[in-house]
Amino acid sequence: MILYFIRHGESEANTLGIISNRNLPHALTETGRRQVFALAGKLHGKSICRIYTSPILRARETAEILATKLLLPLECTQALCEPDCGILEGRSDKSAWIEHDFWKDSWLQGRERGHGPEGGETFNDVQKRFSELIEYLVANHGETGTETGILLVTHGELIQLALPALCSSLDGKYILEHEFGYSVPIIIESQKGKFSCLER
Repeated sequence: MILYFIRHGESEANTLGIISNRNLPHALTETGRRQVFALAGKLHGKSICRIYTSPILRARETAEILATKLLLPLECTQALCEPDCGILEGRSDKSAWIEHDFWKDSWLQGRERGHGPEGGETFNDVQKRFSELIEYLVANHGETGTETGILLVTHGELIQLALPALCSSLDGKYILEHEFGYSVPIIIESQKGKFSCLER
């Protein structure tokens, strides 16, 4: 089984600098839509059987474009949402981003994982829902062969937080030093319950 982790295309929340990890109405920008159409062209002809997506608008729009262009079934799952930031949601001020980055950096360094912003999720909450999704995918798609691909449309921060537990080559240090681009796939192979990163 091949997992294609896709960060959504550029969104209005990205260009406005707004913390928008719940279902706030921040859609893809025109640039973001072009990024997704370009990705669809690159994925055309790949052996992909299904798309799973975060239900947050920018991810859902990304997944809907890909599903339409690639003629694939699409399923929404909360497991692929970005971490809920509680009282920081909808804010763009400097103090909100300082607190947001405190939690993300702490979690990536293995600290404060049972805590998070007031009213939001902790690292442990995020990891639990993500791990449950991976277990489901392995149970339902893992025996279909390494030639079978699944698209997982999600968010940059979910990728940063969740993938290090899946692939040792994507550790916290690597994550902190690298950005994950819009609509650029991170390709993970699963064989007999073990995961390795093929492309990033």
